[in-house]
Amino acid sequence: MTGRPGALVTGAGQGLGREIADRLARRGYTVHVTDVDAALASRAAEEIGSDAFASALDVRDQDACREAARLTQEWAGSLDLWVNNAGVLFTGPVWETTDEQRRLMFDVNALGTLHGTMAALDLMRPAGRGHVLNIVSLAGLAPVPGEAVYAASKHAVMGLSLSTLADLRVAGLDDIHISCVCPDGMWTPMLHDKLDDPGAAMSFSGKLLQPSEVADLVEQVVERPRPAVALPRWRGAQARLFDLTPGLAMRGAPLVARVARRQQRSTARRLRG
Repeated sequence: MTGRPGALVTGAGQGLGREIADRLARRGYTVHVTDVDAALASRAAEEIGSDAFASALDVRDQDACREAARLTQEWAGSLDLWVNNAGVLFTGPVWETTDEQRRLMFDVNALGTLHGTMAALDLMRPAGRGHVLNIVSLAGLAPVPGEAVYAASKHAVMGLSLSTLADLRVAGLDDIHISCVCPDGMWTPMLHDKLDDPGAAMSFSGKLLQPSEVADLVEQVVERPRPAVALPRWRGAQARLFDLTPGLAMRGAPLVARVARRQQRSTARRLRG
């Protein structure tokens, strides 16, 4: 046991998860770096240093998530924070995605978050404290042309997170928190191959965030848990407006998609120099 609070981050081999794991180690956590790619997880933990250790984790496996939680508690002495970050994205109208793609998005994004949440709560509920932090997306707040299945999986995460948080409060468990961080499109490996993909245009329609910007917000939410927070805030307000006015959102969808595609092309030109 390390005597430091224990944290586990899924999908932490690269991108945002890697950044979050590094930040948590610097904040005094013993960090369990997990990823479906064992080599990426091991490399990330080695680079973070002695405050991190790694293991392979496929979040689609509930038993594996429970074992990862147990290992974190064994290593650190407690499981204080679980970050559900692992996710996958396939784009295009729902009728153009394959059965395998649709199932994988739900299995990783939605069921994976459920599995991680359950594994964390199995240990946090007896302890009476802890924090589950879910990386969601603006796609969890509003309709997203070109990303229907991804948006559906992220809406499921929002429903799961807020309803479970309500259940915890009803049960009198006021020191266990569940937070949702909903960022705009982010320049991570999830988008690196989608600069020319029209189906991914909406991910480039606002502010293209860097992992460090989202990690800054994650640190704030670790310090002060909140049920849901968007980045940038103005985009969160915009997404919620579209959600509240579905008729207006549908009438405006063709225009929004065209503008997003122009911004995507502009981003591609800028990034390619």
